[in-house]
Amino acid sequence: MHPGPRPIQLETPRLIVRPWQTSDSDPFAALNADVRVMRYFPAPFDRAASDAMIDRCSAHIAAHGFGFWAVERKQDGAFIGMVGLNIPGAPLPFAPCVEIGWRLAAEYWGRGYASEAARAALRAGFEVFGLNEIVSFTALLNQPSQAVMERLGMRRCAQTFDHPNVPDGHPLKAHCVYRLTRADWTAVRQDTRGGAADIRIR
Repeated sequence: MHPGPRPIQLETPRLIVRPWQTSDSDPFAALNADVRVMRYFPAPFDRAASDAMIDRCSAHIAAHGFGFWAVERKQDGAFIGMVGLNIPGAPLPFAPCVEIGWRLAAEYWGRGYASEAARAALRAGFEVFGLNEIVSFTALLNQPSQAVMERLGMRRCAQTFDHPNVPDGHPLKAHCVYRLTRADWTAVRQDTRGGAADIRIR
């Protein structure tokens, strides 16, 4: 069960995964306007759409105890992106479900931050919120995100689907699905060294 209205904060060796702050708005807007970051989404976000996403993420956290959290680098307090757990609103063929997702600013790619933060979110999902399964999905063309999913120990399903929020005929409409069960997570944790999350509830 989740810890109710108290905010949850996750710590890894290099990162803090936390609720959103007002100061996150500017760097998150820059991230969402970057065509490199949004390459596998239908279009970049303008400022209004970016701010609205923060509002939705914060509301989801307030309602469920978890959501897409902000990610901060410990060494300098820099906002580097978001990671977390979400109940999708789109009518997906495998709903109801809880997904894990991430989005990092391009200057922080290639350092293992996405995997490190995502492992913390997975641990929270299974050990704090009592989830039995977590899924992740992305466009078939998005090989970088699929590589992260595989590093997390998630298994790709044979099932593919057309995302209902992507326009028909768009090259990003076709998506794949990855899954991780609680049992698989336990096995992955036993085989993993380093990057463990210290989950703190304040």
